[in-house]
Amino acid sequence: MKRKIVFTGGGSAGHVSVNAALIPEFQKNGWEIYYIGSRDGIEKSIITANFPEVQYLSVPVGKWRRYFSWKNFSDPVLVMKGFLEARRFLKKIKPDFIFSKGGFVSVPVVSAGRSLKIPVIIHESDYTPGLANKLVFPFSKAICTTFKETGQFLKGNKSIHVGAVLREGIFQGNAGKGRQLCGFTNTKPVLAVMGGSLGSFKINNLIEQNLTELIKHFNIIHFCGKGNVNGALRQDGYAPFEFVNEGLFDLVAAASIVVSRAGSNSIFEFLALKKPMLLIPLSAKASRGDQIINARSFEKAGYCRVIEEEQLTDELFLKELSYLSRNRGQIQKRMSQEKEFKRTNEMYELLVNQIDQQPDNRAL
Repeated sequence: MKRKIVFTGGGSAGHVSVNAALIPEFQKNGWEIYYIGSRDGIEKSIITANFPEVQYLSVPVGKWRRYFSWKNFSDPVLVMKGFLEARRFLKKIKPDFIFSKGGFVSVPVVSAGRSLKIPVIIHESDYTPGLANKLVFPFSKAICTTFKETGQFLKGNKSIHVGAVLREGIFQGNAGKGRQLCGFTNTKPVLAVMGGSLGSFKINNLIEQNLTELIKHFNIIHFCGKGNVNGALRQDGYAPFEFVNEGLFDLVAAASIVVSRAGSNSIFEFLALKKPMLLIPLSAKASRGDQIINARSFEKAGYCRVIEEEQLTDELFLKELSYLSRNRGQIQKRMSQEKEFKRTNEMYELLVNQIDQQPDNRAL
């Protein structure tokens, strides 16, 4: 009889990427795989597009906003509906365990799993745990962390530092193909600009305002986000994209320097590929500040430069890019010493070993 796993997590690409990296390992080892996500979140488009053989199930999702919203009063009803729907799915599937990447869709799924005594392992990518993972942490058998420092924010001994879980495909990118895909024919270094899975208005605007100056020094790959490509700006040396699946690894391989938000999964992949970074983390006004902490930890290690949104100016932006260009070799040398990575086959073995150990009745 096939073993079964349920993955959950969503709301942003960062809450899906580790799941997407691990799914092929479970497929290779003959598991029956299910994914429980939201009805219209980014996790649905990523999983159904890349893994059509995975059975995708959707539940209602509520969330807690860090600002006043009347939805904070109605969304608990959605959470309860999500719990009941997830419980119905899980009773039918009877999985060996649930692997949760976080995001608010994971709360009803993990809670339902706990009510059915299904083992749960959760994963935290950021330096400090997100709210959803904090809520479901008591229901888990273990929590796997990317940053070793994350354990200090978690009670008990359930924290397992695993380092960054890397998609196998990132090491298969071909820089020449990436340049060809963009139509770059000169030898200028390539600046890759990413504003997160949904794009960033602030970063997009920054690039558009400085495009004339930037294109003097770089070829530019610009991941703008859905619906954000400005066709009027297309020109030699500037290649804008909405969102890329096929060819993404080739485009990243072509980059000499990356401008990015500071989501943990992305910046660890850039680190593994030795791509010096200029990080512009999501403001604390629009988030819990996790990206700022991620970015500052990388800056302390000498892997990047950081500009917080409130201090962002055209002049500072160009100055920091110039610094990265001049010191690129030195930064890459530091990056080459970083070993905090785990390949997907190693992570698979760790997860299966955890589940096959004697269950911890307190977690179940």
